[in-house]
Amino acid sequence: MYLIAEIGQAHEGSIGIALAYIDSLAQTGVDAVKFQVHIAEAESSIHEPFRVKFSYQDKSRFDYWKRMEFSLDQWKLLKARCEEKGVEFLASPFSNAAVDLLEEVGVKRYKIGSGEVTNFLLLEKIAKTGKPIILSSGMSSFLELDKTVNFLKEKNAVFSILQCTTAYPTLPENYGLNVINELKERYNVTVGYSDHSAKIETCIAATAQGAEILEFHAIFDRRSFGPDATSSLEIDEINQLVKAVRNISYSLKHPVNKSDNSKFTALKNIFEKSLAVNKDLTLGHQLSFDDLETKKPKGYGIAAYKFGEVIGKTLKKELSQWEFLTEKDINKD
Repeated sequence: MYLIAEIGQAHEGSIGIALAYIDSLAQTGVDAVKFQVHIAEAESSIHEPFRVKFSYQDKSRFDYWKRMEFSLDQWKLLKARCEEKGVEFLASPFSNAAVDLLEEVGVKRYKIGSGEVTNFLLLEKIAKTGKPIILSSGMSSFLELDKTVNFLKEKNAVFSILQCTTAYPTLPENYGLNVINELKERYNVTVGYSDHSAKIETCIAATAQGAEILEFHAIFDRRSFGPDATSSLEIDEINQLVKAVRNISYSLKHPVNKSDNSKFTALKNIFEKSLAVNKDLTLGHQLSFDDLETKKPKGYGIAAYKFGEVIGKTLKKELSQWEFLTEKDINKD
């Protein structure tokens, strides 16, 4: 299981806040801390509308992306902090210029956002690096994904795909957990889940469905400023999530053989029961269902599952209330 905590723009353009996120997320046990690399001039224009009109300090989304930029040296500082804290520095580029920057920073792999799945120019640029790709499928139909997958295969790219619903926050009816296995069957690649629900159970369910990569947005407080705050997990929630999915992932690698219950022999002898009688009974009494009870432990009387075999049989001796019923107590005929 590979766990990605996405900071995105939660740093609000502050290198100090970005470093604080790395420090906090590294303590949760995630594998990677992810950023988004936006170079306003290369990817946007003054005509780009806001996805969510949240900012009164930015006149346009172009201005917002400009405010989110870091310098090359700052990106190198963030990568160095990730390495110091034992997490992988991961980033999503949104332009070819951003790929050039990330190559200078020195990334191990690339994450492709949902809006870039059909951006073959960007995919070509990334494929040429020879580095693994994690592809989010949020806004793409299978027909579009087929074209992208074929393109990446032609480039001999190593890639995985994340089921993702591009809705902030994502409601339960739109999680698309069923798509995880559909992606596996269709493309025969590693599949994961990118979440925007702001609920830990979504990634837990995705893990149980077979997701091998999880991505989720991180925020110090969902009441924070920013377009992704309401669809993010807080640090304490990420702590809980990491523990849960690690356990589930481990369990899925250790399937239980339900045909073999030999390790429960000692417990079965304690918990399973023997037949007993629930009242004083006389010699020759014909046993009925209403005469019977079951008592622990197993092995002191006839096995409970054999109760039908004793009904109608007669007693060879008197029995006291709550006494175990054994084979030697009943006539065979």
